Amino acid sequence: MAKVIAVANQKGGVGKTTTAINLAAGLAMADMRVLVIDADAQANCSSGLGIEKGSVAKGLYAALIPSEPESEPLPLSAVIHDTELDNLKVAPSDRDLSGASVELLELPEEERPFVLKRLLEPVLGQYDFILIDTPPSLNILTLNALVASNAVLVPMQCEYFALEGLSDLFDTLDRVRVNLNPTLEVMGILLTMFDERTSLGQQVREELQTHFTDKILQTVIPRNIKLAEAPSFGKPALLYDIRSKGAESYLRLAREILSYECEKKGIG
Repeated sequence: MAKVIAVANQKGGVGKTTTAINLAAGLAMADMRVLVIDADAQANCSSGLGIEKGSVAKGLYAALIPSEPESEPLPLSAVIHDTELDNLKVAPSDRDLSGASVELLELPEEERPFVLKRLLEPVLGQYDFILIDTPPSLNILTLNALVASNAVLVPMQCEYFALEGLSDLFDTLDRVRVNLNPTLEVMGILLTMFDERTSLGQQVREELQTHFTDKILQTVIPRNIKLAEAPSFGKPALLYDIRSKGAESYLRLAREILSYECEKKGIG
């Protein structure tokens, strides 16, 4: 059964989508079967995996929301697309997904948080990892992602305001565990856009290590121009320039997460 990981942080600009794209590619390169769910209406994760904006006839929205009041939504398998990597698939976002946040709220309250979880159930056996790229807010789509997931990966830029919002996110995760998904775990906090030359980056890192010692991942993602350039070519950095520092860091992250999963299962 797939390990389902929500890549989540309510603050924008922290490297969340970059992490979803490149971690997925790194896992796929390690012969893992990977599915990316783009749950952000901006569709940046989809375009970063080679799905041109406006080119998708049916995206994630069509699997979440029925096209007619009395009809059923499409199965997730009907909206899954190939990518440049054989082991990596994507359920892309499209412009209609922005309406899902409103339409999901029209469902009975007890059903709203579980739509994505039910959607994933038929495909869990087909993948080793499912990564969900979430919106930069704690809306109903993010809540669905947290309820559907086994774990949360929290990318965080090393700056003061990102640190300030972290406690709010962890409060939300605690409420989700208590009320909706008791098995949800925090896989780790991933430091992104790290510049070791700045005192601020070092200070934020030290502050995190003080308060979240056991949650900080060993891998650190540096500021890297190749990570910024790759999405404009519709590629993960690992395909755009695998020798770049950014690509190498995401390969390390994939290895760290695979090692983490093996340790949990008592393998090797």
